[in-house]
Amino acid sequence: MNSPMLQHIPLESAYLCQDCDCVGNCSTHCPACASTALMNLASVLNRNEVEAEMALPSFAYAVSRAASALAA
Repeated sequence: MNSPMLQHIPLESAYLCQDCDCVGNCSTHCPACASTALMNLASVLNRNEVEAEMALPSFAYAVSRAASALAA
């Protein structure tokens, strides 16, 4: 049984070809189809940057009209 060769591509150098949906590590052209329609996956999938940019939501409680009427 032949097993496929496993590849390791760091996220910073992983590019998705938008023509053939292959992932490669060349930023100028797709290694599978030579297309130049590439998208850097780190810009989409980098979770560290997303977590740093996301602010935690702050909650403020509003007093309902019924509660304010009872308090008056």
